[in-house]
Amino acid sequence: MTILYGIPNCDTVRKARKWLVAHNIDYHFHDFRKEGLPANRLRKWVAAVGWEALLNRRGLGWRKIPETEKAGINQGAAIKLMLADPTLIKRPVLEHASQFQVGFSEAAYQQLFN
Repeated sequence: MTILYGIPNCDTVRKARKWLVAHNIDYHFHDFRKEGLPANRLRKWVAAVGWEALLNRRGLGWRKIPETEKAGINQGAAIKLMLADPTLIKRPVLEHASQFQVGFSEAAYQQLFN
């Protein structure tokens, strides 16, 4: 099963959803805000792609974090922050056939589904 994780009002998530529909790919959308994010799922992503790839350091959520917390960021702290506020995760996260894609790229999606 293909699962797309994110929030519905994110422009990048919208692009990914539009691409999946245009290519007739059946998927389930998991809304971080409404459905939350299980810790074991996040840890699985971190093991696969690394916490640095998942942590969105360009968003408003990151800017709200005190500088003292940002300075000491490591895997454990990043996981804790992302679990507390899933909007700190780069979006979308696509899970397909035990593979993960963070962010949206038409080329990456095309390669994943070929």
